[in-house]
Amino acid sequence: MAGHSKWSKIKRFKGVLDAKRGRVFAKLSKEITVATKIGGGNPDMNPRLRLALLKCRDANMPSENIERAIKKGTGGGEDTNFEELTYEVYGPNGVAILVEITTDNRNRAAAEMRSLLSKNGASLATSGSVSRLFNRKGQLIISREAANEDKVMEAALEAGAEDFKADSEGYEILTDPADFESVHKAIEARGLRCDAAQVTSIPMITVPLNDPSASSSLSKLIEALEDHDDVREVHSNAEFADETG
Repeated sequence: MAGHSKWSKIKRFKGVLDAKRGRVFAKLSKEITVATKIGGGNPDMNPRLRLALLKCRDANMPSENIERAIKKGTGGGEDTNFEELTYEVYGPNGVAILVEITTDNRNRAAAEMRSLLSKNGASLATSGSVSRLFNRKGQLIISREAANEDKVMEAALEAGAEDFKADSEGYEILTDPADFESVHKAIEARGLRCDAAQVTSIPMITVPLNDPSASSSLSKLIEALEDHDDVREVHSNAEFADETG
């Protein structure tokens, strides 16, 4: 998950809100607008919008921002056409990175991505060479404070999850993307609040980064990518030395 462990990414997302709240809200608004244009403004009938609203909940995004983004997506605001692209990237130490972007200007985005990658020791990969290293999975993350392991594992298995993993900080539940919605609803119906719930790209193999300078270089690249206005998600197969999950 974005070159950091699943737990460090969650903590960093929550910690960065105060410093970059406006940028986070802008990205979430764009995702709501795109989701609404594709699937309509009713979250009960639009899984992608439902996922976007979950992220808004975690970020404490004001309801008026959400309503404005939905209105824009349903044609009640300015008509901006967004395009979704995925860049396949090789970062420092051969780490594989997928960069998902949503942009209203493909040419500008491409130029800015190339410049950003070049400045941070990364390069574009040939189509398919990076994406083949990842699987799309539904992923639910629950902290240990939320419930004991037996309760979460029982709930996951009964809900039809593919896999359940536990570590020192909490639990990870994996599903087929098609089953994500039903599993998520079943988990929350048990009163289990997820720290993160999404359909994401999970690496099949990871690249250990034991050298502090390598970790620092990759972290700098990933943070630069995530700070770009058009970038929606960043996934990597890096395994940092201090990761426990």
